[in-house]
Amino acid sequence: MKFKKTLVAITCTTALMSGSLFAASDKLTIGMSQYPPTIHPHIDSSVAKTYINGFSQRSTLGYDKDWNLTCFFCEQVPTFENGLAKIVDRPNAKEGESSQGIKMTVKLRKDIFWGDGKPVTAQDMAFWHQVVTTPEVQNNPSLSVYKHIERLDVIDDYTVDVYIDKVTFEYNSAYTPETLPKHIEEAIFKANPKEYHLKTKYVTDVGEPGLYNGPYVIEQTKKGQFIKLGLNKFWQGKTPHFDQITLKVITDTQALQANLLSGDVDYIPGEMGLTLDQALQLKKRYHDKYQVDIRPAALYEHLDLQWKNPQIQDLRVRQALLYSLDRELLNQKLFEGNQPVATSSVSPLDATFSTETPTYPYDPEKAKVLLKEAGYQMVNGVQMKDGQPLELEFMTTSGNKTRELVQQFAQGQWKKVGIKAVINNQPARVYFGSTLNERKHKGLAMFAWSSSPESLPDTVLHSAHIPTKENGWSGQNYGGYVNPKMDQIIEKIEGEVNVEKRKEFWKEFQNLYATDLPVLPLYYRSENYIFPKWLTGVEPTGHMFYSSFWAENWTRAN
Repeated sequence: MKFKKTLVAITCTTALMSGSLFAASDKLTIGMSQYPPTIHPHIDSSVAKTYINGFSQRSTLGYDKDWNLTCFFCEQVPTFENGLAKIVDRPNAKEGESSQGIKMTVKLRKDIFWGDGKPVTAQDMAFWHQVVTTPEVQNNPSLSVYKHIERLDVIDDYTVDVYIDKVTFEYNSAYTPETLPKHIEEAIFKANPKEYHLKTKYVTDVGEPGLYNGPYVIEQTKKGQFIKLGLNKFWQGKTPHFDQITLKVITDTQALQANLLSGDVDYIPGEMGLTLDQALQLKKRYHDKYQVDIRPAALYEHLDLQWKNPQIQDLRVRQALLYSLDRELLNQKLFEGNQPVATSSVSPLDATFSTETPTYPYDPEKAKVLLKEAGYQMVNGVQMKDGQPLELEFMTTSGNKTRELVQQFAQGQWKKVGIKAVINNQPARVYFGSTLNERKHKGLAMFAWSSSPESLPDTVLHSAHIPTKENGWSGQNYGGYVNPKMDQIIEKIEGEVNVEKRKEFWKEFQNLYATDLPVLPLYYRSENYIFPKWLTGVEPTGHMFYSSFWAENWTRAN
């Protein structure tokens, strides 16, 4: 997801210093709370993987710390204004398809190399397009998006023309092609596309340097424990100060904090580190040793719903779940007011955010009335209907202290109105790797969406993006939500290139989101970065292009 710029993220107050001023050899150990389901940049979706990719597998372009679209590997961001993008007719469009699309020219820089010395070229973009648009490839969450790139023409070694089969304001942010190392991966892919997600060298030989094109390559991993990064000898950009970075994975955030205090971990990033309550305590007790940076981010914590569950299908039950949960008290008691109650997936940092969206203040009596209207009756403290209790499975990532506290808080409050929540947590790599993707959750699933400017929620809410076995579990509409009106609004937003007109559609979207409740909004999250006093140059962004995408600027102060 991506968000439109409304606010400049605050950078660290420490000065950016060149790595050339320091010793040639230096190491950094980063503590993180999740291990990715896979390291392949285009299979599965997780915060942990995206964070790692920032070091080792850069995107063609992305949003910078000021929320502006910028090139990593391209020469210039394609836009209508600079002539690298234009609306074109589609004379061969089928019935029901758009009669117009967008042609976009992407020019790669000539100084980008894979970690084995091979240049990154337009052929790597063409191979990427082949992989991400092949339906047989399993666990590809973006197939339903990238299938709209109907053609990618290689013009020369560093130029491609991209043809999108519709007019969309996201043409350059969502449809700019990425790269995959054709010289390594093509034979594996062609041998068996259906098993590619298992046979790729990103799974079988992660230490192969030719898989990576960032300033770092992955040298060694131990599943669930650590990832060691070394320098990409063929990186032509700024030379990183740290020649070795170890990402140490500790899923229990209390243990993660203990490793920080003992010195086994140098730094904990805000993207997936300590919980907010831990950061607040560290700021009070260890401000002389660490710089604790707490800031709002485009992160949205929510409860995904399993729409196959007949109890959840009743709007009155969904409303009752919100009315009986005091989210404002949760924010004040647990987060000291730093994570405000959410109304929809649109971040308050976004220019499209609407203050007119309906809200659900704490009102347990209203919740009881709604449940009674839905046919439930309180029997021995439990809401019953047709002989069945109102009982919902409640899942999240195990070991995350904050989420577990939120679960306990919610479980206790729902119990007061007769709703039983049964906690069933899983390790992040299982939860994100298969449970959500394959829609195995049965009731409520708590997690966060990390976003960039002006995020179009098509992959998470549009009915065309429901993962199924038939489509290789493509898409991120994990709950299976279907509403033709929501589909129409999302399509209107996507097809409107006029910013002011689009804002009106966004207001309509947020109103429907809050009234139909496709998911249950919890709160807008903040990020907290725990820096040692000597680490400088890290610049949090607040969106899904994480601080690791500028790791070559990190250094050690004198």
